[in-house]
Amino acid sequence: MTPNTGRRIAVLLPYPFPGPFDYLVPDDMDPKPGDVVVVPLNRREVVGVVWDTPADGSVATAKLKTIISVVDTPAMREPLRRFVDWIAAYTLSPPGEVMAMALRVVATAHPKPVIEYARAHPLPEARLTPARRAVLDVLAKQEPMQAHALLSKAQVGAAVLRGMADAGLLTTRLTFPEPFGKPDPSHTDPALSEAQQAVAEILTEGVDSKSFSVTLLDGVTGSGKTEVYLEAVSACLKTGRQSLVILPEIALSAQWVDRFRRRFGTDPAIWHSDLPSRTRKMTWQAVAEGRAPVVVGARSALFLPFPDLGLVVVDEEHETAFKQQDGVVYNARDMAIVRARLCACPAILVSATPSLETVMNVEAGRYHHVRLPNRHGGASLPSIALIDLREHPPERGRFLAPPTIEAIRETLGRGEQAMLFLNRRGYAPLTLCRACGHRMQCPNCSAWLVEHRTRGQLLCHHCGHTIPIPPECPSCNAKHSLTPIGPGIERITEEAAILFPEARRLIMASDTITGPQAAAAAAHAIEAREVDLVIGTQLVAKGWHFPHLTFVGVVDADLGLNGGDLRAAERTVQLLHQVAGRAGRAEASGRVMLQTFIPDHPVMQALLHGDLDTFMAREAEARREGDWPPFGRLAALIVSADTALLADAVARDLGVAAPRGDGIVVLGPAPAPLALLRGRHRRRLLLKVRRDMAVQPILRQWLSNVRIPNSVRVDVDVDPISFL
Repeated sequence: MTPNTGRRIAVLLPYPFPGPFDYLVPDDMDPKPGDVVVVPLNRREVVGVVWDTPADGSVATAKLKTIISVVDTPAMREPLRRFVDWIAAYTLSPPGEVMAMALRVVATAHPKPVIEYARAHPLPEARLTPARRAVLDVLAKQEPMQAHALLSKAQVGAAVLRGMADAGLLTTRLTFPEPFGKPDPSHTDPALSEAQQAVAEILTEGVDSKSFSVTLLDGVTGSGKTEVYLEAVSACLKTGRQSLVILPEIALSAQWVDRFRRRFGTDPAIWHSDLPSRTRKMTWQAVAEGRAPVVVGARSALFLPFPDLGLVVVDEEHETAFKQQDGVVYNARDMAIVRARLCACPAILVSATPSLETVMNVEAGRYHHVRLPNRHGGASLPSIALIDLREHPPERGRFLAPPTIEAIRETLGRGEQAMLFLNRRGYAPLTLCRACGHRMQCPNCSAWLVEHRTRGQLLCHHCGHTIPIPPECPSCNAKHSLTPIGPGIERITEEAAILFPEARRLIMASDTITGPQAAAAAAHAIEAREVDLVIGTQLVAKGWHFPHLTFVGVVDADLGLNGGDLRAAERTVQLLHQVAGRAGRAEASGRVMLQTFIPDHPVMQALLHGDLDTFMAREAEARREGDWPPFGRLAALIVSADTALLADAVARDLGVAAPRGDGIVVLGPAPAPLALLRGRHRRRLLLKVRRDMAVQPILRQWLSNVRIPNSVRVDVDVDPISFL
């Protein structure tokens, strides 16, 4: 191929380069921005995207390489390219790394055609056997039909169809099957309450306007928020545009898909990283071609190539699981709003416990606000009691207080279901030697090894380092001296087996619920009343609807309040409120007990009295006084290196070069709480600025003033939610 002399274009590659590279265009090609192309890079051929950036022009034409080919796949449309550029600029990430998330699946294989059958008109003179009459009777009710469906309904063999086609009784055509059914907005008429209907009308008006807006759908647990925003999805389907629903945990998709199927008569497209490669490619292609009307997925679904996105829903918007912590660090909730703005469509944020950031945006008038104050179908909110562990201590070596045990016995005695909640995986968070006090620690992280007794292992929950439970202390060699300290969910299950031996138990944690299929099986078992006692971690707090579950016991309500996390109190009240919301969601009333050593804590009092609004107002006032988010802006620099000496040196240089000025505060450098993670030593610096100041220009200038060795990594986290 002979390139056009001097004609060059910018191609963005999915690697951490600072920007696109220039390439020459052959005479027989005319690639446009968004086209996916194959280009040479060093001695390899790689896939990139023609970008909107003008060609750089600084490299001589003679030194440029030539585009090899244009890939036969849907182009990356302008709104998605703008989205990539926006995230790269906001998070200070290389644009190629952001673009890689949208290019991770490029579908080039087209679906195979299938044969559809219909009756010939008019029917020719031919012998009609009973089998042939059965085929014609089926087609009289529905045609055309694919072979497998026709054979199943007519109860005949494939030879009958071939014979009928040869005799001219049937006509055939090749067609490409749709990978997803077409949701029918009129499949069912949802039984909405008056309050739900009023909120649904507001949301559908936003969809019909085909313009950008953000609305907080705020409702108590069990108020039917999902059914309400599905009416907005229905309105979007009627306009012919696509909808995206993002969930914080893809395990939640099991019950969500059931609700969707009941409402629209078919399943949505599902998107998450655990899907098989072939399914991901098929889904990607269907989304790009507009043949996937509704997508429900994890945060990565934001980067799918929607040609006409008409609605974005973020369910459980307060969840920290929406924050991507590895690679490009971004908050999917916030980026969903950006995606909606670039696509000129509404965004709906859904939560029973909205984040303080969202509440402040509502109060500032940036977001609309609709509310469902009551549970659906006449169900009442559960009663909540605090169990002061100083007054009602568990038996020695046990962790369930007597009032909690008695409440579970009463619940099971009535034939109802109970739940125990402890947000800690494994058997025990710490193992130590009774003889010498040695603590079993991860060699790669500043973390204790967690005992998983069912596996017979000690496991690091940060890097995955695993060892068998040793028979003797590795420090003093004392035999059988290692003892577990504190409870994990396995230990609570062991205690429950002793206290309630007849109860059928189910553990719901990431160790046991490993994907949507396992979650669906667990949900089905609970709904079918094949389980009496559910024992779970935070996985059980998110969106489940178990109509026969009437009691929830929280083993350690104080757990999330430990440490110096800015949002510790907010997160704890949200998590415990969500857990409590699993109880009494149908006819039978619900009951919740929180075991705590600090019943007077504002979090416990807010939960006891059901007054989250007052709690959030006080939390907002406390943060406003210190200019903490959402009343100020934060960005973290995390320095990591193979040696502590090198990490300290670079962190010290960053500290010396730290920006100064009115409204700017830099905290650190200091060792990160996880000062050693996956074998790398970590130091942190925290930039805090006024709300009206942009952190990105300050960060760029700061980083440009310090030489960072190649062996040292400096990660930037704008708007951090984790301080580990």
